[in-house]
Amino acid sequence: MHSLVEQFINYLSVERGLSMNTLESYRRDLAGFQRFMDQKLKLSLEDALEEHLQAYLVELTQSGKASSTISRNIASIRSFYRFLASENRQVKNPAQRIVSPKMEKRLPKVLTEQEIRLLLEQPHVHTPAGCRDKAMLELLYATGLRVSELINMNLHDVNLSAGFTRCLGKGKKERIIPVGEIAQKALHRYIHTARPQLCKESSSSALFLNQQGKRISRQGFWKILKKYAYSAKISEEITPHMLRHSFATHLLEHGADLRAVQEMLGHADISTTQIYTHVTRSRMKETYLLAHPRA
Repeated sequence: MHSLVEQFINYLSVERGLSMNTLESYRRDLAGFQRFMDQKLKLSLEDALEEHLQAYLVELTQSGKASSTISRNIASIRSFYRFLASENRQVKNPAQRIVSPKMEKRLPKVLTEQEIRLLLEQPHVHTPAGCRDKAMLELLYATGLRVSELINMNLHDVNLSAGFTRCLGKGKKERIIPVGEIAQKALHRYIHTARPQLCKESSSSALFLNQQGKRISRQGFWKILKKYAYSAKISEEITPHMLRHSFATHLLEHGADLRAVQEMLGHADISTTQIYTHVTRSRMKETYLLAHPRA
């Protein structure tokens, strides 16, 4: 079954254009179920029945896995067996009738505008690394890019004269996002002064480079963000995705159209974007309770 799993992963990559991170999630979920079937039940994936999957989900729950993780596992397993059916493998889909657990709706954590300002002030732009870091942080907050989209950007994806950037999102869907004046200036300074100092190979197309002249990694950006959050004395445990959440929330708080925010974020369904309206309402209520004399 290992080869079938790899065929499935290849199908997801080629036919559906899923990202490497998503493919790894599918592979990890199926590997976990395969280990359970092999080690606990001495069965192959082809022998899996609904009762076996139910037992696996109980194990995941007892080990403290979140509802979102369990739901993702169910979806991965269900998709895998649908793929087998399409390949004329005579196996039952053990996830066919499994109902995913109710997802706990949690509001995304966002930084205040004051915290964003402090964070963006931290990089020292007189050094190549600081100039690069300033450009990355400004661009991330200016556009709401995912960190994977940011680090995979190439030089030709930025059009500073027009004030736009291009990125490939989930499913390799292209979207064009406007870039504000402050982020444009930070990018211009980085591209024309700092990047040439970091670049070790003239043929490199990557926009953001590390000290070795290679494309900066997700882990590398995470460390950079942590460093500046610490120096800005931001007590909240910060993640790269919080800048994306903050971008959307601050836009809506200042009157942006929900559909426009949806398009900039690259959400396929507007219901995904609507979570940010709940954030703004929550913050509005906090302001009211603090400010109204009879609240």
